[in-house]
Amino acid sequence: MELSALEKQLGFLREIDRLKSVVRQSPLLDTSRKENSAEHSWHLAMYALVLSEYACGPVDTGRVMRMLLLHDVVEIDVGDFPIHGGSSAQVQAEQEDAAAVRLFGLLPGAQGDEFLALWREFEQAESEDAKFAKALDRFQPLLINVFTGGGTWTENGVSMEQVLARYGPVIERGAPALWAVCEKWVAAHFVGQAGG
Repeated sequence: MELSALEKQLGFLREIDRLKSVVRQSPLLDTSRKENSAEHSWHLAMYALVLSEYACGPVDTGRVMRMLLLHDVVEIDVGDFPIHGGSSAQVQAEQEDAAAVRLFGLLPGAQGDEFLALWREFEQAESEDAKFAKALDRFQPLLINVFTGGGTWTENGVSMEQVLARYGPVIERGAPALWAVCEKWVAAHFVGQAGG
């Protein structure tokens, strides 16, 4: 028997509850525990709501928020690929695309196609909305690392040069004003570490 549109939507919503169980490397700002991917996605949507004036160009804040709410749903199937983990970008992209097809395929056809297209737009980072969304996805963990005394940078032995190379181009491309703040934070952090 064919599932109704509502049954498919409810099935998808039950499935994405699993995102709450995907633990990321980044801690909460109070360092009491690691954040999960659902919290990360919600927090990024809030970043978009609050910081959209700093996008590199005109953006549709609602679309950016939708991208950010959807961008890590694939981690239900493939887990989190940390920026400092050294995984193969091609293998990661293939696994995540297959997960996106499966997960968004749980939804009614048109809605699933819309979400998959939005997810792929985020991944390609060519539109103004996607460039800003990608910038926020790098900005938030950078902020966490700075305000937790090094966080995952310290755990993974990440240098200032690596931070600038891994975060800088993506943040600067989508939100130059936010990157200007980041450069100051990063410099202060690493100078403080060297002096300490």
